Amino acid sequence: MTPFLRLVEIVKALRTPVTGCPWDLEQTHESIKPYLVEETYEVLDAIDSGNDKELTKELGDLLLQVVLHSQIAADRNAFTVDDVAEAIAEKLVRRHPHVFGETSVSGSSEVLRNWEQIKQAERKESDPSTAETPSVLTGIPRALPALIRAQRIGEKASKVNFDWRKRSGVWNDLLSEIEELNAELKDVPDNGAAPSQNSPFGPRIGEELGDVLFSVCQLARWVGVSAEDSLRGASDRFEKRFRVVEKELGETIRTASEAELDAAWKRAKKLVG
Repeated sequence: MTPFLRLVEIVKALRTPVTGCPWDLEQTHESIKPYLVEETYEVLDAIDSGNDKELTKELGDLLLQVVLHSQIAADRNAFTVDDVAEAIAEKLVRRHPHVFGETSVSGSSEVLRNWEQIKQAERKESDPSTAETPSVLTGIPRALPALIRAQRIGEKASKVNFDWRKRSGVWNDLLSEIEELNAELKDVPDNGAAPSQNSPFGPRIGEELGDVLFSVCQLARWVGVSAEDSLRGASDRFEKRFRVVEKELGETIRTASEAELDAAWKRAKKLVG
């Protein structure tokens, strides 16, 4: 028995009435949704750490979620883990005609264009009654983290040539959005306090700030980096530096002047990069 089949049998045993685990028997697709999200982020942390041993463990935890969801479905005669594996195998073959068929491609960009075209054809085939051509944005989950979703939307739109022609166009758009945000900020009293939730400025500033963030995500796409990973890295760096400042200043951090805080921050940046 392969390790994967052993895992499938273990999960099946956990879900077996009477002899199985009471907790596992109580679970539904809905009840274990949070664990799927949590395990996904733990995989990302393991990737960032560069620790292969941790990545092996976290991928196992994520695989467990797939097998458990499949077993829950099998218990209600919906589908099995074999159906899941077969579905993704068929999809990979279908969407890689340059590997498993006679199609020729000149590079990865053409592979992605073909992928999108095949997806569109699949959607039409699955729902022939649909009068309108499905949007290229169909299939991007609203539940994705906002930065990832913004970058994916830009990627999808670019597949049908809805994109800037040069990176300078992206940069100019970002500067334009920053100017629009700044124009809104000029109406807000600069008294050191953030506007309340009920402030008349809040919604407008929120919209303009959202436009700036969306443009930042498109710039990230154009320079080939992940906006999500970039922000995660920036947050990690801030946390490390802030902890250094906390350690250096102790309780005086609460009463330190702006100049003192700035000096401590610069020293922290030199220490932790």
